[in-house]
Amino acid sequence: MRLRLFLPIWCFAAVLAGCGHPDPLKPPLAPTLAGDPAHPGQTAGWVETRLYFGLGPADHPDRGVSEANWRDFLDREVTPRFPDGLSVADLYGQWQGKGKSSPERLRSKVLIIDYPDSQENREKIEAIRAAWKKMTGDQSVMRINAHLTPGGETAPLLSER
Repeated sequence: MRLRLFLPIWCFAAVLAGCGHPDPLKPPLAPTLAGDPAHPGQTAGWVETRLYFGLGPADHPDRGVSEANWRDFLDREVTPRFPDGLSVADLYGQWQGKGKSSPERLRSKVLIIDYPDSQENREKIEAIRAAWKKMTGDQSVMRINAHLTPGGETAPLLSER
């Protein structure tokens, strides 16, 4: 008897529980990854720049730029110019400087920044390159640019030393 009495109440409660709506004023739990400066909905007019930095001889990690100095450089010269985000990867590279008979084997970093293409942002990239050359005395910081397509793929644009 009790079961017949409570069964309709339990069924009604189960139906009501499924009818709940999320609070429209409550922010989503995770970002949508679209529509804000770091995650634009469309990438037309955006550029991806890769800057290659030599840190020092691969065979002598105690010489050249330390990890702490690299992070200081990022904090001082890069992040204030591009606060919305960037990527850094460790690399091994080779570079043959002017007047050298063989290439140097180097510990290296690649800095990857995606940004709206504008004169101001291009000048920020050049300021980063100039700051590194001034700090280290290096002859160059290789730069590779690619236009971002609406689907997020890249199309190579330019490479400079």
